[in-house]
Amino acid sequence: MRAIRHHSFGPSDVLRLEELPDLVPAPGQLRIAVEAAGVHLLDTSIRAGASFGLGAPPALPAIPGREVAGVVDRVGAGADDSWLGQRVVAHLGPAGNGYAEQAVVDANRAYLIPDGLDAPSAVATIGTGRTAAAIIEFAPIGPDDLIAVPSAAGGLGLLLLQAARNAGATAIGLAGGSGKTALLPRFGASTVIDYRVEGWQRGLDGLGPITAVFDGVGGEVGQALYDRLGPGGRLIRYGWASGVQNTYDDPSRAVIDILGPPIMSRLAEFERAALDAAADGSRVPYVGSVFPLADAAAAHRALETRAAVGKVVLAVRR
Repeated sequence: MRAIRHHSFGPSDVLRLEELPDLVPAPGQLRIAVEAAGVHLLDTSIRAGASFGLGAPPALPAIPGREVAGVVDRVGAGADDSWLGQRVVAHLGPAGNGYAEQAVVDANRAYLIPDGLDAPSAVATIGTGRTAAAIIEFAPIGPDDLIAVPSAAGGLGLLLLQAARNAGATAIGLAGGSGKTALLPRFGASTVIDYRVEGWQRGLDGLGPITAVFDGVGGEVGQALYDRLGPGGRLIRYGWASGVQNTYDDPSRAVIDILGPPIMSRLAEFERAALDAAADGSRVPYVGSVFPLADAAAAHRALETRAAVGKVVLAVRR
């Protein structure tokens, strides 16, 4: 099989397309002929050796990627033969190994892809979609909410805009560049702001007190939005892509941290909820950037330079 590996930590050009032995599923496992693999910002920081999320550094050489979709072409001992030929999607967990033509996963961690959902959308759902489902569970949105979503043109931001629209809330979408902000009304933003424009904070004037900030950015943008929260408002934090994790200390405006222990014991529940929402059309991932497997380095650069829109996916087989 072909796979992307890196033998050292470093810039995107450490990623190499290599020929590796075919995988053999262990007892209870399925082997997936991968059609699409998800690419995440965390993949880039792991590759760079800068941050490893909640996990330990991978043993090198490593195959990045944790989200795959494709067709089951082999089953291990004890796994049900009825899986053969089924279109499935799976999150591989912190071990990764997703940027490859084959992946193995325990049968109880695989899901049938809902009808009407293609492989790129399925990988966006199983990873980014489950995070959106968790955020909505821990910080419900109501019709009286005025919410702000920075990095709204990313895969997660676009799902949160849809969730706000479904709840009847008013949503402010913030993104960098006119190409990104133009996309946001389609997904439910009633106000759009380009935070690359000097004085962008003035775009918040007259909108009323924000009741919820869904923040994966942190830094200056996160702080400015927190400052606009009304009493009793909340900032829901699921990352700090700016590299700056702000400290907030106003007890009247709570900070709710989503990632880590709050969701780890319920991952399967959130994955199922995300797939159901994609299937019924209520929260459908937007796959804005698809790269061939061999161009994984370019996919990483698109994320690192903020050039990507929506979910970034590798097309492994066509």
